[in-house]
Amino acid sequence: MAEGYCVKCKAKKPIVDGVEETMKNGRKAVKGKCPTCGAVMFKILGGKAAAASATTDPAPVAPAA
Repeated sequence: MAEGYCVKCKAKKPIVDGVEETMKNGRKAVKGKCPTCGAVMFKILGGKAAAASATTDPAPVAPAA
């Protein structure tokens, strides 16, 4: 699946049992375990979730009277 950095092993390894999640700020991430030591690994992915990008559109501004 995804490849992440294990802080405990200090090496890049594939994430085992990875689950895609959406963080509070709307970004996607993969959370899983290290295949060697079993520590939790977390990798932040590139884009934002589709629902979050729709809410970031600027609101129309009313002209000043």
